[in-house]
Amino acid sequence: MSRLLGRPLAALTLVAVLGLAGCTGESPAPGPVESDTPSVSASPSSTSTPSAPAAPALVPGGTAAQNLPFFTQVVSGVWSGPDQVAGRAYIDALVAAGFDKAAMQVTPDRTTVDNPAESIEFSVRIGDQCLVGQVGPSIGNPVTAVLPGLSSGGCLIGQTRAIDW
Repeated sequence: MSRLLGRPLAALTLVAVLGLAGCTGESPAPGPVESDTPSVSASPSSTSTPSAPAAPALVPGGTAAQNLPFFTQVVSGVWSGPDQVAGRAYIDALVAAGFDKAAMQVTPDRTTVDNPAESIEFSVRIGDQCLVGQVGPSIGNPVTAVLPGLSSGGCLIGQTRAIDW
């Protein structure tokens, strides 16, 4: 007999849970409110849709953290092009975007036996921190981060290539 009562009780519980799921505690969108104080009318150029966030831009004199979104955008732009694993393409794009070429490092595009590198890294030192990017077939999507600078003055550990172009 309890089995017969269990199914309707389970169904009733499910209906109650689904009914309460719509109660999120959020208050409804505010409607017009009558007031004795004069209201300020909206200008014709205002809209009710939220504005799109501003595109990342270089922050001259800014910190590495402030410039990370722009660095990431530049890296993603190169990654979506034909030179995905060409260190020079990243350095050139970062220079064109306004980063200081003298503060950059890049690892070789090719291995010691002249095979394409599985990944490359590049960096821009800003103060005592570094914007670091890593790309390559073994990485998947580009990775960018702010990391502490090395006491040697650089950003990357290991062999880097000269940026002499």
